[in-house]
Amino acid sequence: MDIIETIARALSTAPTTEAGIETALDAILATTETTCGTVHLLQADRATLRLVAARQIPPPVLEKIRVIPIGKGMAGVAFESKQPVTTCNLQQDDAGGVIRQGARATGVQGALAVPLLRGRGYFALAVAQ
Repeated sequence: MDIIETIARALSTAPTTEAGIETALDAILATTETTCGTVHLLQADRATLRLVAARQIPPPVLEKIRVIPIGKGMAGVAFESKQPVTTCNLQQDDAGGVIRQGARATGVQGALAVPLLRGRGYFALAVAQ
């Protein structure tokens, strides 16, 4: 089964959207061979993204990313621009001012944030190695 089918099945058979997102994130991390990731969901205010799934994110960082304003940080900028945001070295690059200082606490190197703008909601997915 390919990753798209795995994600579709996870989202369609899960008892809640959040449970499906958790399963989908695990599948994405396994397929991309990345170690950590997050998924944020657009909120009703359409101005913020709420964290709905996270893997291998240090607790101090989790506290800072529970709610992200659209246009802030890698996920918020990816969502606002409807374009991927990438960095090859999260520890040194600022990606044009997009990477926030707290993100460096993850200890990861390369990172990618992409907007997901279809399906049951609007999401921002971020993975890193």
